[in-house]
Amino acid sequence: MNTDYLIIGAGIIGLSVARKLKDKYPDAKICVLDKEEDTAYHASGRNSGVLHAGFYYSADSLKARFTVTGNRAWKEYCRAKDLPLNECGKLVVARDRHELGQLDELYKRGLRNGSTVHLIDQKEAEELEPNVRTFKRALYSPGTASVDPGAVCRRLKEDLREEGVTFSFLTEYRGRKKKGVTTSRGGFTAKTLINCAGLYADKIAKDFGFSRKYTIIPFKGLYLKYTKNKTGVGMNIYPVPNLKNPFLGVHFTKTVDDSIKIGPTAIPAFWRENYSGFKHFRLNELAAIGYHETKLFLTNAFHFRSLAFEELRKYSRTYFVGLATKMVKNIDPAGFTEYTAPGIRAQLLDKTTSKLLQDFVIEGDRHSIHILNAVSPAFTCALPFANFVVEQYLS
Repeated sequence: MNTDYLIIGAGIIGLSVARKLKDKYPDAKICVLDKEEDTAYHASGRNSGVLHAGFYYSADSLKARFTVTGNRAWKEYCRAKDLPLNECGKLVVARDRHELGQLDELYKRGLRNGSTVHLIDQKEAEELEPNVRTFKRALYSPGTASVDPGAVCRRLKEDLREEGVTFSFLTEYRGRKKKGVTTSRGGFTAKTLINCAGLYADKIAKDFGFSRKYTIIPFKGLYLKYTKNKTGVGMNIYPVPNLKNPFLGVHFTKTVDDSIKIGPTAIPAFWRENYSGFKHFRLNELAAIGYHETKLFLTNAFHFRSLAFEELRKYSRTYFVGLATKMVKNIDPAGFTEYTAPGIRAQLLDKTTSKLLQDFVIEGDRHSIHILNAVSPAFTCALPFANFVVEQYLS
């Protein structure tokens, strides 16, 4: 197949980039290929579904730049397409006096980023969510909402097909060739390749001379569903996060159908699609990832050792549930009975500094663009982030 733009990856970033390209270049031939049989098989369909409000991120970051506008854009899209949307809001709660200072920092970041946030006292928090437990104050984000990420991706695919975008599913990237790529379904040539391959974005980028100092380290995210009722909590409840790491901690998520789940974990995985058992096991990935994780463990870079031990403890359901129940006054621990489909976070590691990259990372030239670190809140940011990619790299 010969095309103008070839996008590898039919997750939310690949679909959003295709949408922006078709809007900017209506006559362009655009093809999206993916090794799975449909959209959103990995992180895009296995995330919390939360539309974040933009108060976690430092003002100089791309995440801060795109979260607020992305939140609004997806709400407008869901309303226009009659997709489910739960505008339930969020409370970030503190455990002690030390975390009050971190709440203040989140509040300041939110104001700088243009997010609607309120510092409220304990009484006000309980008026919003009677079951919440917090120390003196909480941060209230009325703009935080939940969507069905799989449904959003499927609708985007339908929209794009109607506009003439071609999809090639069950098409696995095999390597680079002159002016294109080889795949399990033959060769594709394109004027420009856009790599949105998530867990394999770094490997594809290396074939094109990029991602030389980066590698992806996978982290497994598990969620537990509360099946006793849908009324235990009425909104998202989050702990104060460690702002030095890119993980937000175990929290309560209120889904689009008002169900309740807790999670995610951030357990170091041993191969890229290490969802369960030995399915998708690859020895070369185990060796490479094991090498980097062992190095991080021995050097204790970014406190990886304590992070790994803490996350592995979350395989204990009792411990996992206990982290969440500290944020509420009353909920039945026995009501958390079902694990939802696990997700894998494709977290980029800078091998030269042994640090996890907090922000989005893009590399490329006029022939190929590579989205290397599209981690949370990438779903929320996807539409304005895609606009940025197209305007800055493909215009």
